[in-house]
Amino acid sequence: MAKREGADLTALLDAWKDGDQGALDRLVAAVYPELRRIARGQLRRRRPGDSLGSVGLANEAYLRLVGTGGIACQNRVHFLALCAQVMRRIVVDHAREQASAKRGGGVTKVPIDEALLPAPGHGVGLLDLDEALERLGRIDPRKSRLVELRYFGGLTIDEAAEVLEVSPGTAKRDWLLAKAWLLAELSGAEPTSR
Repeated sequence: MAKREGADLTALLDAWKDGDQGALDRLVAAVYPELRRIARGQLRRRRPGDSLGSVGLANEAYLRLVGTGGIACQNRVHFLALCAQVMRRIVVDHAREQASAKRGGGVTKVPIDEALLPAPGHGVGLLDLDEALERLGRIDPRKSRLVELRYFGGLTIDEAAEVLEVSPGTAKRDWLLAKAWLLAELSGAEPTSR
């Protein structure tokens, strides 16, 4: 059953890549529960009462995907990774709008994996995290993408390794190094280059 479902999703991905917008509708319907899971994961780090909800985030991601006209994705995991990337952009854009509207007073704080925090229980600004990931991406794009897939997309090490086309062992090492780099970067310490 899972093999057939995977083949069906791959066929839908191929049809969408070829410009069939109806294929995207069917694809999103098939993976919508996972899109909502990713959206909830992104939003659980946000302040209570924030105007962006998981349904709205999943729907906005869908609308942005519709606007692309089709993107090549190899399989379900690659599609979910694409969705996670789109959702990250939406969440960061939303945080920028809030910060701009409040002239910097309303920057969203997000809890980070305790290994990334200078002290347990503190959060870092979502925009600070995004900027740190951009800096990491200039040094090591794969590690930055891995953090995006794991932290923002909720993918497992194995799923992220598949997307990045590396072994799970390499993904685990990259994850540890990326977390150490981000900890140093976000705490103001001097990060190492890799």
